[in-house]
Amino acid sequence: MSRPSPNQDAILVGVLLPGVTDLEFASSMEELERLVSTLGYRVTGRVTQARSHLEAAAVLGEGKLKELGELTGGEGVVASPAPKKKDKARLRRAAVDDESEENDEDQGDGRPEDDDPDGAGEPKVAVVAVDHDLSPSQARNLERATGARVLDRTGVIIEIFHRHAKSREARLQVEIARLTYAAPRMRESPGGKERQRGRGAGEAALELDRRKVRDRIAELREELAAVQRDQDVRRALRRQARRVALVGYTNAGKSSLMRALTGSDVYVENKLFATLDTTVRALHPESKPRILVSDTVGFIKKLPHDLVASFKSTLDEALEASHLLHVVDAADPSWPSQLEVTRDVLREIGAGEVPSTLVMNKIDRLAPEELRRLRARLPEAWFVSAHDQADVARVRERIIAIFEATYAEAELLVPYDRQAVLSEMHEAGRVADERYDEAGVTVRFCAEPETIARLRTILARPAVARRG
Repeated sequence: MSRPSPNQDAILVGVLLPGVTDLEFASSMEELERLVSTLGYRVTGRVTQARSHLEAAAVLGEGKLKELGELTGGEGVVASPAPKKKDKARLRRAAVDDESEENDEDQGDGRPEDDDPDGAGEPKVAVVAVDHDLSPSQARNLERATGARVLDRTGVIIEIFHRHAKSREARLQVEIARLTYAAPRMRESPGGKERQRGRGAGEAALELDRRKVRDRIAELREELAAVQRDQDVRRALRRQARRVALVGYTNAGKSSLMRALTGSDVYVENKLFATLDTTVRALHPESKPRILVSDTVGFIKKLPHDLVASFKSTLDEALEASHLLHVVDAADPSWPSQLEVTRDVLREIGAGEVPSTLVMNKIDRLAPEELRRLRARLPEAWFVSAHDQADVARVRERIIAIFEATYAEAELLVPYDRQAVLSEMHEAGRVADERYDEAGVTVRFCAEPETIARLRTILARPAVARRG
């Protein structure tokens, strides 16, 4: 899809289904508007309806569909999908109509081929965005009824991912998701029937296209596997390091907090899914031992499963982290449901049991009374503003304290000919005290029990004699 110009308009469509509260529905529609705005469209109207189920043909009932058509400049009706009996007279008339259409095209009558099949002229809006997943037939019927391009929620999210992917891994992941999403919808493409009508002795053009898409997805998966093998090597080198992963809903402020904690130039923008590439940086000022911080892709309600699967390598940063910081936009009224979405996705990728801490971000946007109530409700959470240096400094100290809480203390004698072990102690834990005597350096060392046991084993081995 081409990038829209700033004056292109969009209409939102949503259906309030049983079991969904008015607040949840309103929040979901607001989020869809932000998603569409992230693509560059201006939302000029909404069509909503309460129904017991989505209409099988075009989501909305007849009356609301007509209302949608008036807003978009379309007919607002869907032709009956029932197949007509193919008697010989009808087939002859169809053949004459087809020949007439081809002659009109040759004469250059200027009529659009597919985008405006009813000749209604330029649509009033560019896009109709539907806050539900659409079947290919529903999407096509809505396009016929509105005369505009129709995107369901999944299509909008995939398009945003496509715009924002920067690294090779992210671009491959998004392209796989886009093609997987598009493949079943090719049957519903406007030119499908005309292209199949011209089929030769071989397979139909549509089938050929679908096979090409399958082959392309296979190629992309091979490329992605190679890139991820390289990523796995880099992760293995970091496996011994202490790692904290920032996870949370999209636009919760993870990248801003990452930038403040690490002093890095991580990309920050007030848009949904501004970050798709995992970034790993050391805590700054650097601690001893070193602690790595990872910024991960944000989550969202109804995050397409194909995208979750494609970004599994990226999300593995959360799975392999020592501790998770659940970053939440405290100023967003729907933060409880956003937090639940984050937890659901983490459970889906197997990271639900990783130790975690709730971080309520953007408290500078809360009124004092709101902040007081929130602190009383969540006494264990950290309350911060990523733009407040004092708050960020406290978060840094608390991160260090998380790891130091697991430390044990031991006294180890390091002979003078084993000074490399002493250097490793300074990197792997905290050296509380050093005493020098004839036998070597007696070190009071604080670290994880596993680290202490490993260093004891090294010191118990005989030193390797240097070659003369």
